[in-house]
Amino acid sequence: MLNISPNTIDEDFNQYNHKSLRLVNSLTSGNVFKRIMTVFFGVSFAFMFLPWTQNIRADGNVTTLSPDERPQNIHSIIAGRIEKWYVTEGEYVNKGDTILFLSEIKDDYFDPELLERTKEQVDAKTSSVTSYENKIKSLERQITALKETQKLKLQQVRNKVEQNELKVLSDSMDFNAAKINYDIALEQFNRLESLYEKGLKSLTDLENRKNKMQEAKAKMISAQNKLLTSRNELINSKVEINSIDAQYMDDISKAESEKFTALSNMFDAQATVTKLENQLKNYSVRFGYYYILAPVDGYITKAIQVGVGETIKEGASIVSIMPSYYNLSVQMYIDPIDLPLIEKGQEVRIQFDGWPAIVFSGWPNTSYGTYGGRVFAVDNFISDNGKFRVLVIPDETDHKWPEALRVGGGTNNMLLLKEVPIWYELWRQINGFPPDFYKTSMNKESGSKIK
Repeated sequence: MLNISPNTIDEDFNQYNHKSLRLVNSLTSGNVFKRIMTVFFGVSFAFMFLPWTQNIRADGNVTTLSPDERPQNIHSIIAGRIEKWYVTEGEYVNKGDTILFLSEIKDDYFDPELLERTKEQVDAKTSSVTSYENKIKSLERQITALKETQKLKLQQVRNKVEQNELKVLSDSMDFNAAKINYDIALEQFNRLESLYEKGLKSLTDLENRKNKMQEAKAKMISAQNKLLTSRNELINSKVEINSIDAQYMDDISKAESEKFTALSNMFDAQATVTKLENQLKNYSVRFGYYYILAPVDGYITKAIQVGVGETIKEGASIVSIMPSYYNLSVQMYIDPIDLPLIEKGQEVRIQFDGWPAIVFSGWPNTSYGTYGGRVFAVDNFISDNGKFRVLVIPDETDHKWPEALRVGGGTNNMLLLKEVPIWYELWRQINGFPPDFYKTSMNKESGSKIK
């Protein structure tokens, strides 16, 4: 109290009867306060040297490690109309179970006997191919026969040519002999005529010699005519060679042309058969798509298309399914500034949504309700949210993750970094410095982390 008045109440009021007034006026109250403050600052100073684990906080969600284990939509390969549902939402299905049945909506596939009719077309075209093959074989035999006949005919004509050449040679020799005989007869006639003019020979001898000369001349002309005939026969036989060769080449070329035409028709028929077989196979596969089957064992989570009689397009999503077997992981997103601090195998503490936990970010070992994990992969490209995605798998040396976890649940994650004193961490936070950069290496034998 301030003594601003000369009046006093000490005589009328005994302050020692009140404990609070006695403590205020006591000289020991100040000492107690000093001791309290001294202990407080001492404890605070000692607290500053306690170890603090630097960490990176990031939100995330539960996912699966393999893409084929995540929730997926089942699409319709063909356009159709929903006729019947065989499952309900939340129902468990095995791989290959029927989910729903579709009916056809395109008029190209309305024929109930489409497969049989297409099969008949394939058989008809296949028979056509067989007919062309038989025709080709027949033409090949015909061509072979023509070539053999041509060979024999040419050999026959060549023999005839050789015979004519020998005949020409023989007739030529006969002609030369006849000519020599004529020349001799003519010479004898001239000598005898000279002797007749001198009166040494009679007219009868002259006429006989002239007759013999005429006979020799006739034989010479006959031999010459025979020689010319033989030469003409030789020329005709040579011409016949070319004629036969040309005739058979024309027949062979015609047969080969028919063969190539048959080959072309056969190839066209084979192409048509292949096209029809492809079409038949497509029809068969398309009919199999009328029944939508479960691709994996899992649970039907949501029916995207509903009702009966509703039409859907090609590639439309029908239902979503969650595989029954999956390996859980956590995906979280970190800022680009923290990316150099992340590496594979790094420890992570995870708090799952729905599981109570007491978390001390700087002392992960004293936290309760968090689960261990290790960095499995870090994306090499930035995500749409401007951060890098990190995949975390369970730490086999830590507590097993809860069995009731579901894909899509939220998480609060702490990536554990270097241990530093608390005063250093406060100084870093005040100055806005990032956590310390350091590398970790996993000992292959002991599995311990070296900082």
